[in-house]
Amino acid sequence: MNIRHARVYRKRRAPGRFVRLLAITLLLTALAAAAACSNGGERDGAAGAGADGKPAGANANEVTLVIGAYSVVKDAFAELLPKFQAFWKEQTGQTVVFQESYEASGTQARAIAGGFEADVAVLAMAGDIDKIKKAGFISHSWNEAPDAGMITRSIVVLGTREGNPKQIRGWEDLTRDDVKVLYPNPKTSGGAQWDINAIYGAGLKKSEAETGKADPDYAKAFLQRVHERVESLDKSGRASMAAFEYGVGDVIVTYENELLARIKQGVPYEIVIPETTILIENPAAIVDANVNKHGTRKVAEAFLDYLHGPDAQRIFTDYGFRPVLAEVAAETGDKYVTPPGLFDIEYLGGWDFVREQLYSAKGIWYQVLAGL
Repeated sequence: MNIRHARVYRKRRAPGRFVRLLAITLLLTALAAAAACSNGGERDGAAGAGADGKPAGANANEVTLVIGAYSVVKDAFAELLPKFQAFWKEQTGQTVVFQESYEASGTQARAIAGGFEADVAVLAMAGDIDKIKKAGFISHSWNEAPDAGMITRSIVVLGTREGNPKQIRGWEDLTRDDVKVLYPNPKTSGGAQWDINAIYGAGLKKSEAETGKADPDYAKAFLQRVHERVESLDKSGRASMAAFEYGVGDVIVTYENELLARIKQGVPYEIVIPETTILIENPAAIVDANVNKHGTRKVAEAFLDYLHGPDAQRIFTDYGFRPVLAEVAAETGDKYVTPPGLFDIEYLGGWDFVREQLYSAKGIWYQVLAGL
């Protein structure tokens, strides 16, 4: 793989009343079992925590930890979770049983804020963790944790098919009439918000370079020009990536790590790093109301610490994420290109400002959708 900055990372109905009654009984039994599974089954803490802080009726040799995560980390977690299970077993003698849910980040945040009992939330952006906090399920200052609560980093890049047949070199090429673009829906996807932020920010940077002032009107018009070339708006970053793999579109706006993971699996995508793009930071946080209810705080805290540690950080790096831990970043520094115009969310005014200016009911993104 060649990596070049601002260029290319090359189913006899049975008779009889008895049988019908038996079938109904079996059906009701199956439904009850399914409901139990969907609510955690035999999970520790289903009946709440006792006076000792342990779940009522808990098995001391087993603990269940519910993970509510955004879809992009699913592959990395398939490797990471068994390693934490082994670590926790060695440290405590206790078996961790993970219950995992992977969804678009915005969808996952709304589910947890709506009552899905995740012990740990692993999401695409700080704003989605804040939604859970504002709903009353997180009571601590989650972003005062190590690395400001972030467990991975990445950047927004452009992915093309082998050979880069449309000769995509940067953001401006996404406005061409012969180019079909993919990115997911920012209403459901945190990854999509990063994508939109990157495009809008690139517009600000371009206007600043040309006029000496970052111009929101120029940036909005630039975002509009790119959006006119969008082929579909999928639910999540992972769904958008799947559509691209099925042949939809010429170029995908996505996380660098998504493309690096596919390239590692042998898919011949090429990565174009625009000269100007945004630094992505992905958070994880304990959901206080749920760990208190389940009596799982100790294992949840240990899991979160593990995500920040070198073993997990190296696993994330294997899946294309940029590490937040300095020592791992030092080990992998030559793997990643830092574009000269890299900016972070603060350049756009911070998440509160971005949510209001871009994604509120009358914000810039919805103006772009409406053609206003």
